[in-house]
Amino acid sequence: MLEGRYLVQDVIGVGGMGSVYRARDMHFPNVVKLVAVKEMINQGRDPIIKQTIIQNFEREANILVTLNHFSIPKIFDYFSLEERSYLVLEYVHGKDLEAVLSETTGMLGEDQVIGWAIEICDVLEYLHGHKPEPIIFRDLKPSNIMINHQGHVVLVDFGIAKTFQTGQKGTMIGTEGYSPPEQYRGDATMRADIYSLGATLHHLLTRRDPRLEPPFSFDERPVRNLNPEVSVELEAVLQTALQYNPEERFPSAADMKKALLAAAKKTGALDRINVANVSPDQMIKPLWVFRCEDEVRGSPSYDLGMIFIGSYDNNLYGLDAALGEFRWKYPTDGGIVTRPFISNDLVFAGSEDGRLYAVSAKTGRLAWSHQVEKPIRSSPWVVDGHVYFGADDGYLHSINVLSTGRVFRFDAGDAIRSSPAMSSEFIYFGNEDGDFFCIDYHGQLKWRFRAKRAITSSALVSQGMVYVTSLDSTLYALDAKSGWVLWRFRMLKGSVSTPCRKDNYIYVGSADGHIYCLDANNAKEIWNFETGHQVSGSPVVYKDAIYCGSADGMMYSLDYKTGRVRWKFVTGGPITSSPVVVNDIVYFGSTDHLVYALMA
Repeated sequence: MLEGRYLVQDVIGVGGMGSVYRARDMHFPNVVKLVAVKEMINQGRDPIIKQTIIQNFEREANILVTLNHFSIPKIFDYFSLEERSYLVLEYVHGKDLEAVLSETTGMLGEDQVIGWAIEICDVLEYLHGHKPEPIIFRDLKPSNIMINHQGHVVLVDFGIAKTFQTGQKGTMIGTEGYSPPEQYRGDATMRADIYSLGATLHHLLTRRDPRLEPPFSFDERPVRNLNPEVSVELEAVLQTALQYNPEERFPSAADMKKALLAAAKKTGALDRINVANVSPDQMIKPLWVFRCEDEVRGSPSYDLGMIFIGSYDNNLYGLDAALGEFRWKYPTDGGIVTRPFISNDLVFAGSEDGRLYAVSAKTGRLAWSHQVEKPIRSSPWVVDGHVYFGADDGYLHSINVLSTGRVFRFDAGDAIRSSPAMSSEFIYFGNEDGDFFCIDYHGQLKWRFRAKRAITSSALVSQGMVYVTSLDSTLYALDAKSGWVLWRFRMLKGSVSTPCRKDNYIYVGSADGHIYCLDANNAKEIWNFETGHQVSGSPVVYKDAIYCGSADGMMYSLDYKTGRVRWKFVTGGPITSSPVVVNDIVYFGSTDHLVYALMA
């Protein structure tokens, strides 16, 4: 046990100066949170050498803590114990490319290698554009490139990465065979990483380890001489990346990515590869991503130029909507799956610790909180100075925002995970026993409807009708004043998705993996779109498109009239929440721990 917190489970890597361990973070006793612990044993006898080793290790920590990219592990902690120093990093489930290569018989496919190369270019572009100074990785090679369980690239081992300053030279650091000639002279620029990427791709496509070959001899062994299956177009990209003179290489990682995409388009590979920022229909690159410390299952809200979102790391976050930069976070004692509601500069959010929080939208400081007996998974709604929310205690609660006192609580008889939907007169919500309620703003029951199974979704109230789904596989259209059933639509499986409406169309997702478009008046199916997994999140309509995530990890943009795919973007985990679209930007979270911003 390190620092009384990190329980070491296994050795996952051994180097010249220490090991890398898989460990469990025991600060989260109810869930298994794995971390990677990188150890550095300082065996230097000379005090100057000893100090240099410590400074280099601290430099890796200092570089990593400034980075926020889904292809770079997040740093959680840094500490020293006697002669040993430790970095605690995000644990990457997967294998490095050296292991992938050794476990593969025959040659790796060109499509797969191009997909990885494009993602590596993306993360290099991020590093080289780092502010205030660019970061040069300086040791790009197969063993420092992980492929996670979703098939995406993660760069590891920033031990010799450094910030770049024009005209500054240093000692020769890198790996022989992968490092360019100028790096041997202590002169590493952004184009050094371009060369190393070319050398890595050459190794992957030919299985010829450059460490066993004469230095800088790639022009003597062209890729297609060793692997005729490689296209002429891809070989040309590698030849440019591997030029001896830096000036003859690609000027930037972005330029190399463009060349790879052009080659993939010519060969048809672009229609087959599946990388984080390239879809078969359109190249999609996030405007920004923000990494949380655990899954993001809740939906975001937008207000005052900020995005507010909760995470299973127990934090409520306030982020700059334009840049994705961290502004503040408020820690709770439980996961947050509710969508925050913003009213009068306060952000309201419920937590699985059974408490409703009201925090300042500007500073993240707590204004007040209200405790109930069980977890809160129903998103709050504020109307006329009162906040309404359900809880697993079976009550719909009404709290006065100013006095923070309870106005009423309505006994629904079972857990309420459905968020209240509000009209000018009534409040609509369901419970886990299949009851759907209409009450007034004094907490008096007006009518009740009974479904066959739980109603977890929130209702849509529109034009005198209430639309709500149930785990009994049905979408119901009810009269808003009487609760009479106007029509039913049967799906293949249950649904927790909240419907949305545009014009005369109703859109809803289902656990059967489909997004449905129906006629709002008679439930006639207009079209359906099949995703790769269940749709737990709710579709959102914006202009001429529908936006909806799926447990297949994709965010889809569909034409609202035809269901045709406009674009799709793949994340590293299931998407269980709903997006919010503001000013032509789509914001959403994923269970891969990331919050994304994409152009709509």
